[in-house]
Amino acid sequence: MNITLRVWRQADVHEAGAMVTYDVADVSPDMSFLEALDVLNERLTLTGEDPIAFDHDCREGICGACGVVINGVAHGPQASTTTCQLYLRSFSEGDVVDVEPWRAKPFPVIKDLVVDRGALDRIIAAGGFVSAPTGAAPEANAVLVPKEQADHGFDAAACIGCGACVAACPNGSAMLFAGAKVTHLGMLPQGQPERASRALAMIAQHDDEGFGACTQIGECTAVCPKDIQLDVISRFDRDVLSARIRGAG
Repeated sequence: MNITLRVWRQADVHEAGAMVTYDVADVSPDMSFLEALDVLNERLTLTGEDPIAFDHDCREGICGACGVVINGVAHGPQASTTTCQLYLRSFSEGDVVDVEPWRAKPFPVIKDLVVDRGALDRIIAAGGFVSAPTGAAPEANAVLVPKEQADHGFDAAACIGCGACVAACPNGSAMLFAGAKVTHLGMLPQGQPERASRALAMIAQHDDEGFGACTQIGECTAVCPKDIQLDVISRFDRDVLSARIRGAG
């Protein structure tokens, strides 16, 4: 299989970037997209060129480290799929594929396809946790949780924090990410004591980082590899509004 990759190359946050074209020949359609980049990088290294920098880790669709915009779509054309789990069989012989980094003000480009997603970590640090010490793991049935709440909590907890929602959103909003983190704690008994303060702290950090406002367009859910739904944003909005009305701090 032969494809052409047009890849965004940028030395660092201070330098201007540009798309550079590479012909990638004799690759297997059963390769993942990241493996194709590996093959290209091996060839660039052998010719003395600078390899393309890109994020990756587990390559199993679990960690959320990978992530690029492929032909204008975060993580590429396959729904509910991370970049590392996207295979070349999703493309056709001779295709020209554009590969770009996440593009959002709070995600400055470090090099090539690598962006600094530390803003998402700072949102979590602001309140995306339960601070009460729990000691050893309790017996599973010690705290009763209605199944519907448990299901919603687990669905939200599936978010891997890749940032695709931000890259896809026309407003550069991280509300799907933040909403998922607020929801998965807010649906469970352990998350109730700090529910109000958590919502206020996380929305404040979200806005301070420069993420845009959510206008419920839904581009975020379309590219989310874990199928997080818009209702988590509504729950987040409700918690913030309720906390402000009650004057929680």
